[in-house]
Amino acid sequence: MSYQVLARKWRPHTFTEVIGQDHVVKALTNALKHDRMHHAYLFTGTRGVGKTTIARILAKALNCESRVDYDPCGECSICLDVDAGRFIDLIEVDAASRTKVEDTRELLDNIQYAPAKGRFKIYLIDEVHMFSGHSFNALLKTLEEPPPHVKFLLATTDPQKIPVTVLSRCLQFNLKCLLPDQIARQMKIILDNDKVDYDGQSVRALALAAQGSMRDGLSLLDQAIVYGAGQLRIEQVDSMLGTVAKQPLLELLNSLATGDAAGILDTVNDLAAYAPDFAKVLQKLLLMLHNLAIIQTAPEINLDEDYADALRALVPLMDPEDVQLYYQIALIGQRDLQWAPDTRCGFEMVMLRMLAFKPAEKAANVATQGEGKAALLPANGVLLSSRDANLTNPTNTKHPGSQSWLETVAAMGITGIARELANNSILKSLDDKLCTLLLAPGHEQLHSKRVEERLQSAIQDYYKKPIKVVIEIGVTGQDTPAMLMENQREKRQQAAETEITEDANVRALAEAFDAKIIPGSTEPLDND
Repeated sequence: MSYQVLARKWRPHTFTEVIGQDHVVKALTNALKHDRMHHAYLFTGTRGVGKTTIARILAKALNCESRVDYDPCGECSICLDVDAGRFIDLIEVDAASRTKVEDTRELLDNIQYAPAKGRFKIYLIDEVHMFSGHSFNALLKTLEEPPPHVKFLLATTDPQKIPVTVLSRCLQFNLKCLLPDQIARQMKIILDNDKVDYDGQSVRALALAAQGSMRDGLSLLDQAIVYGAGQLRIEQVDSMLGTVAKQPLLELLNSLATGDAAGILDTVNDLAAYAPDFAKVLQKLLLMLHNLAIIQTAPEINLDEDYADALRALVPLMDPEDVQLYYQIALIGQRDLQWAPDTRCGFEMVMLRMLAFKPAEKAANVATQGEGKAALLPANGVLLSSRDANLTNPTNTKHPGSQSWLETVAAMGITGIARELANNSILKSLDDKLCTLLLAPGHEQLHSKRVEERLQSAIQDYYKKPIKVVIEIGVTGQDTPAMLMENQREKRQQAAETEITEDANVRALAEAFDAKIIPGSTEPLDND
């Protein structure tokens, strides 16, 4: 037997099998139950959402010999004939290939004759917007006053091109695009039924790529099964779709948060080696920014994304207004990408534009931190030097303090995720050959082979020795550099708030004008 594609094999045959169009199904089934059927229906919506399928189910239900309540039985001769495409009283027309008025008149010549087998003679006209103006005029009178044994079922992807005189004579149902979760759920049912091995991430990626069309989704699923030789894996699906893994995108966001332009360009250069579609890369970046904004504004919502923990680690590094700015720049950049000399160049400019439009004070502060040369102010108020004497010769260094490791990270000049990995770890031990870091729980998403290699290279350059880096995950028992810096920020914030409330000029203004200091509006001057 010849293979039948999934979109045809799993096409719904009853109303209860239709997915995602409950508002249409409810209206039609209630009309069937109460025998209040209109003579003309118009189904609109994008491709692959079920317009023709619902029309065929309705045609079966109207003529079914053993219909129970509203669903066609699927077993009588009429249901079988409709499914096989040989029911004589169901006349299916592709308007795209029959646009001439002569074709329409020929179609309507036999409309006055009673149906040969069923209760109704049904005209199913697909892509009806392709009719010419004369064809619509020929159809109009019949559509307004058809014989009682005739029903018209019209389907179109572009209802704007249909004359209002035709629209006013039809009951119009707009079919919605399906949600990715609805498409993914149906895909899993199909894969389980066909005993295909798969992982959840690959199904999710295919459901997103379908862009609301179940038919497109099942076509992509067919292609992915063949591409993966009978199984679905996210790496193969990403390769087939021309998309990239999530780790490089997280690195882009981390570099963006730390103002690391070089890190952004390095990551884009690594991405280019896989020849991705940078328009799709920008789409995935938009989705990540959208999810990051949700986490910032509604942290109680549980995101069903495998990279949600990695995004939560970015929350302290990006202000909500910055995320909104980045999203808007990426959204506009997506529109302008087609005008760039090439898509990679356009994508790089979008990312660099995000840095360029970052608020000036924050950009200067982040850039200074990114250089790794600025002196850091610890809790005791003493400026740290660029290198601790105990760490200059690492031979006998065991269990150094967090403050010394904080100095070392700043002096090494690392940026991006490698810097975040170091800042969320403590230095467990260090000698001429081995550096052992203990990564705080909850930050595992920062650790990857590529990031570890970048950190190891920085440590080797700093100490001028071939030191191997080993990263363990566990309770640190002391503050990590990230915790120390957060404590420093909190103390500077408290000091700034105390200073502003005790300032004589501020107090005089408050008394004279009954003014109040808005909570959260005071920020310390990091340069002081």
